Amino acid sequence: MSDIYVPGIRSRLKTETIVEDLMKIERIPRDRAEKTIEGLETHKGYWQEIGRRIGSLRESARTLYSHQNPFNERVARSSDELILTGTATRQAVEQERSFIVRQIAKADRFLSEPLENSFRVSAGNYSFRVGESEISLNFRGGSLKEFAEALNRRGRDKIQAGVLAVKPGTQSLLIESLITGADNRLSFGGASEELIQQTGMAEKVSGSRQDIREASLTVEAGRRASVPFGGEASAASVRGGMILSLESSTKVAPRDESSFPPSGPAVPKPGSASYGGVTIENDSSSVPVPPWTPPPLPPRVDDMAFLSLRFTDGSGAALPPLKDSEGFTKNEFHVSDMGGKAVASIEIVNNNTHRDLSIRNVVLYDPESVGGYRPKNAVSTAQDAVVEMDGIEIRRSTNNIDDLLPGVTVTARAPSDRPVSLAVEPDREGVKDAIIAMVGNYNRLLAEINVLTRTDGRVVEELNYLSSDEQAEMKKRLGAFSGENSLIQFKNTIQRTAGSPYPTTEGRELALLAQIGISTDARRAGSTSYDASRLRGYLEIDEKALDAALAVKLPVIQQLFGSDTDGDLIADTGVAYTLDSLTRPYVETGGIVALKTGTIDSKIDQEQRRIVNLDRQLEAKEASLKKQYGQMENAFTRMERTSSALEQRMQAMNNNR
Repeated sequence: MSDIYVPGIRSRLKTETIVEDLMKIERIPRDRAEKTIEGLETHKGYWQEIGRRIGSLRESARTLYSHQNPFNERVARSSDELILTGTATRQAVEQERSFIVRQIAKADRFLSEPLENSFRVSAGNYSFRVGESEISLNFRGGSLKEFAEALNRRGRDKIQAGVLAVKPGTQSLLIESLITGADNRLSFGGASEELIQQTGMAEKVSGSRQDIREASLTVEAGRRASVPFGGEASAASVRGGMILSLESSTKVAPRDESSFPPSGPAVPKPGSASYGGVTIENDSSSVPVPPWTPPPLPPRVDDMAFLSLRFTDGSGAALPPLKDSEGFTKNEFHVSDMGGKAVASIEIVNNNTHRDLSIRNVVLYDPESVGGYRPKNAVSTAQDAVVEMDGIEIRRSTNNIDDLLPGVTVTARAPSDRPVSLAVEPDREGVKDAIIAMVGNYNRLLAEINVLTRTDGRVVEELNYLSSDEQAEMKKRLGAFSGENSLIQFKNTIQRTAGSPYPTTEGRELALLAQIGISTDARRAGSTSYDASRLRGYLEIDEKALDAALAVKLPVIQQLFGSDTDGDLIADTGVAYTLDSLTRPYVETGGIVALKTGTIDSKIDQEQRRIVNLDRQLEAKEASLKKQYGQMENAFTRMERTSSALEQRMQAMNNNR
């Protein structure tokens, strides 16, 4: 279909197409400027990626020799983490200790009897005490759930409550302390005393504690003594679960193994005679003495079973042996049900030949009762953690003990009679991870430089740890900086750094990374086949060799990565120190990478200004062309009109003839 010409709307001569074709030629410089900017932006991104890779290598290198280096980190390894664990800080001393967890610290947790769902808690002022802290709740009355929610809002970090469906169709109230330790018992006051009895949580008891003796009593070796139960205690019977508590100390006298012979009979002086100024002495008397044989030493007696209970009917029961301790230590004995017998006294018999015993603060108490009430359904009873370290008993109100070993927090997890060893040692795994991180960042930087400075596609194919998409992206970068000699020189420098020897206390025995299993062919040491990737400078790690070196030469490995040779307490040599020094000029503020990207930014700005000028010129050129071709088309139209008018006049003249 032929074009339809509409005057004023469509050009008969297609001037728009002509102008557009002419403008395409005029826009060529502008298009080139845009492509230049795209290329500059791409190169800037490559430099930024190089900067990130160098920064990562520098940070991982600094980690290995800075003040916070992993060589000074400590870890606490437990032989049984189900029983006892530990955490160590950098201040911890390397050591190994043996622990026995006798009991773990617990808090009071009391459960009520199953109650009807319709049970209501009366209004009143409910008072609770946890150790020295008192919690008071003024409750308006309501359901168990409403009471528990109100108590939780009030108790915060000291006490909490919950409602449990222990039996179907019922609900039970659980009130628990959030603070462990024997001194942090949960007690009740005000309306709470009536509540715990009403819900069957506790029952009122009497005689739950009897203070027997506070003053110190010393029983010397070979002697005996008796501590009578006076007052209320004399009439109290021992209930199951009661505990006899006392503090004891021993004083062990050194045994004198030396012996001396007897002095023998006393012999008087023999006398003398004098005459004429001459004195004659008599001979000394002689007493024959038989040979002396020292008598045998009396047998040494070590008997730590000092204590026993004596009841009013004359019978008795022995208590477990005590332990030697120069200072007073607390002892607790679980006294079983003695059939309702009343305790008359504690008998102390010291059969030792060289050991004195002292006791004080003798108390008989029910550990489950507090404030005159005994829980009927105690889920747990407040108690201290009791831990033995190398035979020394330690008591704490919490399971996290941080004041026993400097820089170490010991956590008791579960009681057990089996000894658990806790070793505080260097964090070798942390050191290994830091070394692997540095080697990984080193290899990624070399890979980036190899790809950017070489045009051989094999440098990408060798990076088998990359995904297919990452490899495709890397191939776009091949040879982008093929003429950038500074990068090639930088790569060669850090390669020499990784292969150079460094001073350590073991000299040549450990001066190279290769001697701890890190080299360009660590995993192919026995192979003779050619591998071009070895020539690229990538480091490999022989983990077995590295683990073996870390196990026995950790301080020397630390020197290999960074050490002080001039005594100013600042590292001045080592692999990590040298890598940090080499990479710093590239990534520091105003460094080489910043200068490169800054130069590119200046070129981009220059090209953008050029594009702005070209846009103005192109706009003026397009307007000029449109004007010229518009004038031409108007002239052509006028000519057509004139021609048409002349034809019409000639036709009219012909018709008139």
